[in-house]
Amino acid sequence: MMLCLGSMVIAETPTSLIEREMLMEGLAMLKKIRGTDNVDAEYEEILHACEMARQVKQPFKNLMKRSSRPQLVIAIVMQVFQQFTGINAIMFYAPVLFQTIGFKNDASLLSAVITGIVNVLSTVVSVVLVDKVGRRFLLLEACGQMLITQVAIGGILLVNLKATNELGHGVAVWVVVLVCLFVSSFAWSWGPLGWLIPSETFPLATRTAGYAFAVSSNMLFTFVIAQAFLSMMCHLRAGIFFFFGAWIVVMGLFVIFLLPETKNVSIDEMTEKVWKQHWFWKRFMDEEEDKKHSV
Repeated sequence: MMLCLGSMVIAETPTSLIEREMLMEGLAMLKKIRGTDNVDAEYEEILHACEMARQVKQPFKNLMKRSSRPQLVIAIVMQVFQQFTGINAIMFYAPVLFQTIGFKNDASLLSAVITGIVNVLSTVVSVVLVDKVGRRFLLLEACGQMLITQVAIGGILLVNLKATNELGHGVAVWVVVLVCLFVSSFAWSWGPLGWLIPSETFPLATRTAGYAFAVSSNMLFTFVIAQAFLSMMCHLRAGIFFFFGAWIVVMGLFVIFLLPETKNVSIDEMTEKVWKQHWFWKRFMDEEEDKKHSV
């Protein structure tokens, strides 16, 4: 209901207005967003980008071009890794999880509410910090924090659940604290940045098609994790947290070696300043190869 009501008052983006030939409205919206009338250069960039996007007749074919592979791979991998942090498993089954470790029914629901509040507040932290410290810093910090909390939770459960299926009250409280720390680290990093980074890397010509692949990947692996988590938790017990912890290590290595920083880089500058400068992705920026697939 809140999403429906919010959609009625949310403003159109300048790009969306310009794409629909509402040029003056797009210019006015751009001035409103930037808080200044000095937006002529950016307005011309948007006009040029929209014109280039109109000339693309087969966006999915363009997405398969060699020069589009870095953006496509990163967009899909970010969505897959977003699920393999274990966040949806914890958020979907928080009542079951907390009841399993010794909380009563009311307390388990309260714990789910608490993690939801932590999620919202930490997302605000991401909004404030992302353009100051950069995307890679937040992602790497979160990998460290999530890994520590996952291993700590797994270790506590492994030691304390050997003799009984319930934890002592004090230990259970510590597990809740660790879960909240995990949720907070996800909410200021892999949660919002999993969507932000693809939006910054895809050019307008392939953004729609690229985002379709990204969203499809997200939904697919959300379904896989949601279906598999309870069975995995029954079989692995405390080991489920070590499983997700291992994936977090892989995620950290991906960020270190394959994810470039996109802070303060416009879409028009992305190829020259990011992809052509990256030690691995620059090999895909072959203009001659792309000419063979041009539309």
